Amino acid sequence: MLNSILLTLGLGFALGLKHATEADHLAAVSTIVSERRSVLGAARVGALWGLGHTTSLFIAGLFVIVLGIAIPKPLANALEFCVAVMIIALGTRLLFLSLRKSRRVHVHAHSHDGDRHFHLHFHDGHDEHPLVQSHEGRHSGLSPWRTFLVGILHGLAGSAALTLLVLTEVMRNGSPILGLSYLLIFGLGSIGGMLIMSSLIGLPFALGSRFPRFLPELLKVSAAASSVVFGFYYGWQIIS
Repeated sequence: MLNSILLTLGLGFALGLKHATEADHLAAVSTIVSERRSVLGAARVGALWGLGHTTSLFIAGLFVIVLGIAIPKPLANALEFCVAVMIIALGTRLLFLSLRKSRRVHVHAHSHDGDRHFHLHFHDGHDEHPLVQSHEGRHSGLSPWRTFLVGILHGLAGSAALTLLVLTEVMRNGSPILGLSYLLIFGLGSIGGMLIMSSLIGLPFALGSRFPRFLPELLKVSAAASSVVFGFYYGWQIIS
């Protein structure tokens, strides 16, 4: 009996590790990590995402355990679509910030008749110029609580619903304590998995000062563009 319980919890941890590496999770987290300047900062992003993911999953699991209610399929699809929109928004935001800080391609703000407009400006090598102070500002990346919210939405959507199905099987062959333990172990696995993945993703950005200036900018724009493209693809898959 004890071996069966340990095997179930071990499986939950392994599934949590694997769950953190799914494409929609990495697409969202990579856009946040690319704004960090250290591996420790990138690891914090993964930990915050994992905490948010575990929090929402644990609350949803309580509904399954106490009330026997799982996430309905239409609601799960709606939450998945919200994830797609969120990924597009995160990628678009990062793309805007990256272009705004670029020497060759960036965003200029202009005022016309009291209205403020933003335009993309492209420069050749001979007329590129550093940004003025009004363009730079101070920017430290997405705030911790917003990173936490990204994890919460991911915990409610997508394969989290499949996790609740697994939890239902655990409950059928065990007890509420076993079900809650499974959720916590699964959550620890997802926190650990995303902490590792975010650290790996953040490594080239942390080492960016050792490379030519254009390389970190190129990596950041690539992460932003990939996130936007994947978000549209992910949303289209849900709709179709």
